[in-house]
Amino acid sequence: MKNYYVDLHIHIGRTWTGKPVKITGAKSLTFTNIIEHARHEKGLNMVGIIDSHSPEVILEMESLIESGEIFEHLDGGLVFGDLTIIPGSELEINDEQSNGPIHLLCYFPNLSIMRKFSSWLSGHLKNIQLSSQRVYVTGLVLQKKVKELGGIFIPAHVFTPFKSLYGKGVTTSLTEVLDPSLIDGIELGLSSDTKMADQIKELHDYTFVTNSDAHSLAKIAREYQVVAMEEPTFKELHKALKNEDGRKIIGNYGLDPLLGKYHKTVCAECLNPASTDDQLCTLCGNKKIVKGVADRILELKTSERSPEGRPPYVHQVPLEYIPGLGPKLLDNLVNHFGSEMAILHEVPYEGLREVVSEKIAQLIIKAREGKVNLSAGGGGKYGKITD
Repeated sequence: MKNYYVDLHIHIGRTWTGKPVKITGAKSLTFTNIIEHARHEKGLNMVGIIDSHSPEVILEMESLIESGEIFEHLDGGLVFGDLTIIPGSELEINDEQSNGPIHLLCYFPNLSIMRKFSSWLSGHLKNIQLSSQRVYVTGLVLQKKVKELGGIFIPAHVFTPFKSLYGKGVTTSLTEVLDPSLIDGIELGLSSDTKMADQIKELHDYTFVTNSDAHSLAKIAREYQVVAMEEPTFKELHKALKNEDGRKIIGNYGLDPLLGKYHKTVCAECLNPASTDDQLCTLCGNKKIVKGVADRILELKTSERSPEGRPPYVHQVPLEYIPGLGPKLLDNLVNHFGSEMAILHEVPYEGLREVVSEKIAQLIIKAREGKVNLSAGGGGKYGKITD
């Protein structure tokens, strides 16, 4: 059994011909750029690319297979050197049952099955080319289709105020929308962690995943997990999500929830801290108050502790958050030490000092040890390191 770095939520911004997929995604987020950056810069071993249903993205993957740059593993996944790609799709449901919108993640073992899923999707949404489209079926119908095709099904960023299972304030249980037996894991999102999520007892039965939801190359692996598997394949990932045969999540690595952009309740206009009972902002008088994840979880709380066997959640600060560590200096670090994973986990202080200043080296080590001071984010604005 080996440990692998895994980020299962990465968007495609543009196709190889320049057509938009994720409208808000960077133009540099093509399939080819993603896998090269994830492998060579980030040091990841497995990525989930969740806009793989888009027909031009399928064509790009097929082209890379034909050229021999990637190949399909018999146990699922597309292999690019020491990186495995899991093709996936993020979709939105919003019907009378869901009181949405709610985002859901679907993953499949190979291109043949992804093509079948894309063909099925094309009859149930308006634009098959784009990311995160609303699919005009219920969550239950979508779940059953994913399972019929042998896929993995995970509700996305379940606590964010918008487009999530618990976030809007209407849904109080996943059973109102989905079949609990057809869920393979729960994605926490940037403004929560394991301790917070385990205050909801119905989530105790599920493995938690922590992913970047990257809209740019730099954001890849801002959250990820370390997964124990025999090798990085779709089949092994599925087992790890189910904690089968020794396969499992070893640790979740993510932002301290304070750094998430929806952690605290604030005024949507001026970001002044607010109470969940406030109807108006006490500072500017705006009527729109964005309820923070921390307050929303307290509303839903049904448990005081985590179940036995939960892996640790390690609060980690992405390197791009480190004050003074700009893109050029970060490139120097990556070129010197091989990958961001090596810098985050392995390089000692003395090694960092060979490339960066004493202050930046100390901040990287303090961030690794969870000793930095933070100011909380909210209302769409990320928190910050304050020292």
